[in-house]
Amino acid sequence: MAKINFGGIVEDVITREEFPLKKAQEILKNEVVAVIGYGVQGPAQSLNMKDNGIHVIIGQSPDFKADWDRAVKDGWVPGETLFSIEEAAKKGTIIQYLVSDAAQRTIWPLLKPCLKPGDALYFSHGFSITYKEQTGVVPPADVDVILVAPKGSGTSVRRNFLAGAGINSSFAIFQDYTKRAKERTLAVGIAIGSGYLFPTTFEQEVYSDLTGERGVLMGALAGIMDAQYQVLRQHGHTPSEAFNETVEELTQSLIRLVDENGMDWMYSNCSATAQRGALDWRPKFKEATLPVFNDLYNKVKSGAETKRVLESTGKPNYKELLEIELKELRESEMWQAGQQVRNLRPKNK
Repeated sequence: MAKINFGGIVEDVITREEFPLKKAQEILKNEVVAVIGYGVQGPAQSLNMKDNGIHVIIGQSPDFKADWDRAVKDGWVPGETLFSIEEAAKKGTIIQYLVSDAAQRTIWPLLKPCLKPGDALYFSHGFSITYKEQTGVVPPADVDVILVAPKGSGTSVRRNFLAGAGINSSFAIFQDYTKRAKERTLAVGIAIGSGYLFPTTFEQEVYSDLTGERGVLMGALAGIMDAQYQVLRQHGHTPSEAFNETVEELTQSLIRLVDENGMDWMYSNCSATAQRGALDWRPKFKEATLPVFNDLYNKVKSGAETKRVLESTGKPNYKELLEIELKELRESEMWQAGQQVRNLRPKNK
């Protein structure tokens, strides 16, 4: 493992240099990776592994026609590399459980009997194992239980891979029956195209993931944007101006500077007026939001957020209710303005 110093805190990480694809291919040469679910992460991870020379098959319920048809369109062949969930699980030796968290609870009674001694049950989220009291997902004792969690959407996992880069992933071992769990985990992590791999636990992965997506990555970001846009509009700024100052400049300029070299570098490459104001107001926003983040983390750790997810997504009309919420967001003035602003961006010729 490479030792990386994060501001005085030393972490062990796995890089492609010390664990090259050739090594992963050798470890996985006798394995059949059965990817269960062709929704969000399934397509990206399976296609990346296939392109990397790993023996991959897909398990997808034909009842979910859109996902089944997408798999066929992507080149998976029914009866050869595309099967029902149960059939794929029986054929596989590493079973990647990549259906949604709610679906994992529903499908588990069908999947569990298909697991064979020595198989590896693979997750990309610690949800079902960490909150097993609520999900009922309790693996048999004679399988490895492992995790590789890419730090991005399936779309990003595939896009970065095709660009020759890799998205970073965390990895964890929950159960090591074969005494090969770690090498299997790292091999799959490299095979799906990870840039580097850093260790975690199932619990820490899900706690950080649920906090992050409800917080800075999605929930907090959207809420802060809504608030700033509303204030600007209330003070007479046009929709275009309010959107540009709230979203467009962030996504098209500033966040790219942060990505390149960090927040301080972004500050250094802005005007003195912007820099001074950002430095002055940063602690005020931290003070205002810290109690919210503490409340959020505690609700994640206690399982309250899990209960909310499982109860809401388990309703028979959940998709209809979700579409109402998304429609409200989509048709809000800010995001209608966003559509118009995007249409005005210069097109690449």
